[in-house]
Amino acid sequence: MNARVRIAALLAVLALLSPTAAVSVSAADGPPTVKLSKSQAGTGGSITVTGGGWRPRTLLMLLICGQSVPSTGVTGGTNSCANADGRAVTTDAEGRFSRKLPVAEPPVPCPCVVHVATVTGAKAEADAIFQVAGHAVEPLPAEPTGGRLSVLTDTRLEGSGGLLTWFGAPPTRMLVFTVGNVGTSAVRNPVFQVGTSHGVFAPQWEDQQWRGTIEPGRKARIELPVELAAGAHGGYTVSLKYGGKVMAEQPWGVGRPWGVTLFWVLVCLVVPAALFRVGMAVVDRVRPRQSARRRGFRLPEVALRIPGLKPREEARHASSAPSTLPWFTPDNDPGTAGRLSAPHDDSPTSRRGPTSSTSSTSSTSSTSSTSPTAPTRKGPP
Repeated sequence: MNARVRIAALLAVLALLSPTAAVSVSAADGPPTVKLSKSQAGTGGSITVTGGGWRPRTLLMLLICGQSVPSTGVTGGTNSCANADGRAVTTDAEGRFSRKLPVAEPPVPCPCVVHVATVTGAKAEADAIFQVAGHAVEPLPAEPTGGRLSVLTDTRLEGSGGLLTWFGAPPTRMLVFTVGNVGTSAVRNPVFQVGTSHGVFAPQWEDQQWRGTIEPGRKARIELPVELAAGAHGGYTVSLKYGGKVMAEQPWGVGRPWGVTLFWVLVCLVVPAALFRVGMAVVDRVRPRQSARRRGFRLPEVALRIPGLKPREEARHASSAPSTLPWFTPDNDPGTAGRLSAPHDDSPTSRRGPTSSTSSTSSTSSTSSTSPTAPTRKGPP
């Protein structure tokens, strides 16, 4: 017993000596809080929003929302908030923050709150009552009586992308969840709102009706299609809302359509190559045709390689064959015009010499009497 008393006394002394540590521990264990420097301000002014008990190094969004109270939260979703004048802030290592927020009128009447919610990670939010001076104030809309739906299981996205999605087709999934009717009357053909958001942007809501009836105390499995824009990639958040209240959120990581990148790389390679080929064809058509003349000089070489012919002998005969000059004809050929005597025998027997003077004289006279008259050649004066 004495040991227990001593331990309790020691803990009490430590608590008195370190009040800051005890407060920080209790704050960390409790829900996140939000405090305002002013409870009322007019449009154009600003207020200072402080908070504690949030996760360290967490990005938060600060908004002024209408038709909301801290007990029920933001009933109309972010569509009832002044999104254009919102501010973002990151908590410090101890989960605290302080940020100035401009005062702006929300798109719906008050009662209004300053709504603080996490942007990434686990969902956490807190509200503080605030009055926009000069802005209309109306009672909160009455909650529908009778059947009420509540999400019983976690939402999930079913499905996968295909080849067309890899080339930039719109990614599609099926949002699946289970709801139960906790009211006293049946719910017929409920209309849900499915919203998709990218980064810190507000979700874009789309009404989708589920065909069926959910009796009181019963539950039903709901499947709603979700589709993004063509070429979408990155981190998205799918939100589910029913009766003006957000019921669930589901993150969705969409991969990059690498097929589009591959397509543009091929375009950058194929188009220049095609243009180069077309340009070379045009140049080949336009430039002077000198190839035919060059091929004409090679025709004898090709002819010499015909089977059955001896290239070397034919080439030797072709090079040794006399070429007839075009300016000479057979009549005025210099080789035939220089001969002034009749043809005679140049056999070896005639080269032995004359036998007698009488035979040479008679042969000369006979030759001169029978030979035609030689043309006289005119020499230079």
